[in-house]
Amino acid sequence: MRKFIFLVIFLNLAQLTYASSSETTPTSLERETIEMSSTESGEEHHHAPAWTVIPFVLLLLMIATGPLFYEHFWHKNYPIVACALAAIVVSYYLFVLHNVHSPVHALAEYAQFIALLSGLYIASGGIMIEVDKEAKPLTNVFILLIGAVVANIIGTTGASMLLIRPFIRLNKNRIKPYHIIFFIFMVSNIGGSLTPIGDPPLFLGFLKGVPFFWTLQYNLIPWIFASLILAGVFFLMDRKNKSDYSFGEDTETPSGKLTIIGTKNFVWLAVIVGSVFLDPNVIDWVPAINYEGQKFSFVRELIMLSSGFLSYKLANKDAINGNEFNFEPIREVAFIFIGIFGTMMPALELVSNFAQSDAGAAMITPNTLYWGTGLLSGFLDNAPTYINFLTAAMASQGASITNLADVIAFSQGSSEFVNSILSLKAISVAAVFFGSMTYIGNGPNFMVKSIAEQVGIKMPSFFGYIIRFSIPILLPLFVVVWLIFFYWGII
Repeated sequence: MRKFIFLVIFLNLAQLTYASSSETTPTSLERETIEMSSTESGEEHHHAPAWTVIPFVLLLLMIATGPLFYEHFWHKNYPIVACALAAIVVSYYLFVLHNVHSPVHALAEYAQFIALLSGLYIASGGIMIEVDKEAKPLTNVFILLIGAVVANIIGTTGASMLLIRPFIRLNKNRIKPYHIIFFIFMVSNIGGSLTPIGDPPLFLGFLKGVPFFWTLQYNLIPWIFASLILAGVFFLMDRKNKSDYSFGEDTETPSGKLTIIGTKNFVWLAVIVGSVFLDPNVIDWVPAINYEGQKFSFVRELIMLSSGFLSYKLANKDAINGNEFNFEPIREVAFIFIGIFGTMMPALELVSNFAQSDAGAAMITPNTLYWGTGLLSGFLDNAPTYINFLTAAMASQGASITNLADVIAFSQGSSEFVNSILSLKAISVAAVFFGSMTYIGNGPNFMVKSIAEQVGIKMPSFFGYIIRFSIPILLPLFVVVWLIFFYWGII
């Protein structure tokens, strides 16, 4: 059953490229288990059966259909629905499979995820940026490109929360859903491709041993290519927007000035971003919770949450009021992703097991890594998806992701590895780029959507986002990126 599922979503994609690929792949795979652990008695936890992905699929369907068909029920009860579905899966792991390891890991990952998003969301809420210009297409393109650069400095979440409100205010007389969608494409996702700070999957790779500037060196050209293409498409769409962006007779002519209120909150943003590096698995002196030989951070998360709290308490009230700041967007993200993290464990386990099986290893090439990592990153959390596929790619060539020397050698393309740099590049680019395919592909996506809806912008539904924007705009772009950078290897 498991092999059948991934034959559909992973291996069939590989058939598009495998026949024409001249690469040779090993026929066996070094076994490495990601979501399994040993109990104190030495017994291994059992894997969840394939049917346990049903709560995850059900949650995705309800996220997609709830706001469209039963809006009142969904907005009132989504916390209960998300927590209940997560509880079903977690209870099955704990009491039927006697697998404590996977839920503990999911809880730790969720804590890291929500602490970072909460801290950045709250701290950025106390910074009010006013751009006193006419909202012309070139101005909007400039803001999107600036956001794509800033995303590599304070992360896609930080850049999204910092810029989405001024972007909406600038376009208040002509705002359309496509403005928000392209913001999600360029700032909340693709923008953060150049540094480990930019997006969580790249940061996990950095923690495993991928050099800090590796992403800048190898992802720069795809980042420029994709960003400019999207900027061009946005410009053409925005130029056709005939809504009035001029100023009436009673309104002063724009001064062209940029005004920032609440600049002290940039210090809190810096503290939150800096705390990301306080990982006990990298820095020995950082206190941690030890579980089954692994260290789980809590100091970093306390710093993030404390910084968010203090940034709100000490924030400039004019900035808070000017941003119409409230906690509903982060509340919605917190509950929705409780459900996602809780229910996606079986799906991630299926991905991991198949990718590390003999059948999966036989199909591992840069091409299949690109599409496998990418398509799953659109619906699963892209950070563990990145790790699963990197683990499989390394193990297929006899390397271990837990061995620092192996990770460094793999990322540097040592002679004992075949196409390792291209494989890592495929995983890295796909994990970040494809996070823009759905609202749940990356944490900031849902937050930006929620903020837009808070100010009255009618956003597309889950399927509307995919059908109207992802498939006609992103998918052709990602195909071209694949052809140029991976299939043909032109650049």
